[in-house]
Parts: sequence; C-alpha cells; structure tokens
Amino acid sequence: MRNFKGKVSVVTGAASGIGRGIAERAVEKGMKVVLADVEKKMLQETEDELKARGGEVISVLTDVSKLEDMENLAQKTLDAFGKVHFLCNNAGVAVGGLIWEASHLDWKWILGVNLWGVINGIRTFIPIMLRQDTECHVVNTASIEGLWSRHRNGPYQVTKHGVVALSEVLKHELTFMETKIGVSVLCPGFVNSKIYDCGETRPDHLADSGYQVRTEILEQLEKVHDELGMDPLEVGEKVLSAIHQNKLYIITHPEFAEEIRRRSEALLAAVPDETADPRRVAMEDSRPKLKY
Repeated sequence: MRNFKGKVSVVTGAASGIGRGIAERAVEKGMKVVLADVEKKMLQETEDELKARGGEVISVLTDVSKLEDMENLAQKTLDAFGKVHFLCNNAGVAVGGLIWEASHLDWKWILGVNLWGVINGIRTFIPIMLRQDTECHVVNTASIEGLWSRHRNGPYQVTKHGVVALSEVLKHELTFMETKIGVSVLCPGFVNSKIYDCGETRPDHLADSGYQVRTEILEQLEKVHDELGMDPLEVGEKVLSAIHQNKLYIITHPEFAEEIRRRSEALLAAVPDETADPRRVAMEDSRPKLKY
C-alpha cells in the first residue's frame, strides 16, 4: 500500500496500547479509522480524542472472539465508509503461569481472543477486500514470543506462534492467487501497553480459573513493560512503514535477535545430516517458492 490518505482502516484492540498507537498514526496519515475494542469507556474516549485532532473516526464495540461481532464490525465499516483497505487484527490478552496449571477456561479465553480473533477477522474481511480488487493490507499482531519460547507464559505463546503461522500461510495463499492484498505479522517486544490489565474485562463465563489475574510473573512483566516498554506510537509508525514496504515480518525490538537466532540454529541442527531422497527433493522443487 503506497498511499494512505483517504484509505479506510479497521483496528481491533484500538482503545489502548499498540492498537491505539496504530490508530493514531493512521489518523495522522489521513486515513479514515474504525476503532474496535471490548472496553466501552476507553473506546469512546479514544474516538473522542482522535476526532478532536481532526480524525474521521468511528468506534464499534467488538468482542473479536465472536464471529458475529466481527461481521457487525465489517458492516458498520462499510456503512460508514463504503470500503476497507487496512485491517489490523490486534486485540490480545495474556495470562501467566505454568502451562499444565492453565484451566480449560483459561485456554478458551486466550485462544478465543488471540487466535480466533485473528481467524474471525480474516474470514470476515478478506472476502470484502477480494471483491474490492484494490490495494489492501492485513496486519496480524503476534509477539516476539511467537518466534521463540520461554517459561511461564505458555497459553499466550501458543496463540502467538499460531498467529505467525496463520499470517505466513495467508501471505503465501494471497500471493499465489495474485491478489492485491499484502500481509504483515507484527512481532513486538516490550511495549508500554495495558495488556496485563486484561483480566479486568475477562468474561464472567470464562472467569473460573486456576490462574490468578495478577500472578507474580505477570506483575514483573507489567513493571518491565511500564518502565522499559516501547511507546505504542513508535510501534504504530513501524507498522505503517512496513505496510508501505509490504514487509511480511515486523520485528520492533533488535535486542531479541539472539533468542530468534538460537531457536533457528536449534531447528537447523535437528535436520538429519544425510543425503536427501531425490524423489522428495523433486517433489519439493515442484512447489511454488515464495519469499519471506
């Protein structure tokens, strides 16, 4: 996407943190912005503030884990602006603790928002973009933890690895079909956001959990995010720059390069050191090769 002015963007999780940073930068670039979030009060405040800055903005209360909410979001977008050019599937939640201690309800909550939210966004908006046959772009927010792993944040990392894989496949399929839709996956490190306050809006029917909303590890992470986290506006600028360049991966924090390298080297080291079967090589060579 080379030109942002006048284009229509939809951002989920837009009431605070990364989503708000992206929405603010989109307004600055002259885009029409649809804000979506489950936080009603903060959503309205964000809409009011961006309108006060001259932005053409609407907000839609949205639970991304519900397909019907995403379909409503799409319809409200089309009713207001007629088209959609940029979708940012950004809404996310986090829980911390040992992976075997996570209850079924913990898994349902975090999978519902972090992974099904992205799936619902793609299912709803990609067909609209294809019908438009205009230059569009999708950004899915994963995490730097979608590229490597650490202890005590398992459910979150499972969803973020899933978002990375989903984005890669989406990119390959849209490229193979020669569409005009670009795809990026955002993998931020520490950002000054409110993600660790998400337990306050956890649905009642998913609240009976073995995990505590604020475990010791979450409180430590929240402190790091507050003191050392990147400004969401800086993340927003990096996102729009990546869209302009049609980059697949958006990695915001260079300090995590060594973690990514170690995982990549471990994967390569596990490849058998033996001669490959020429029949399998021929089969692999017949498949389309796409750039990452």
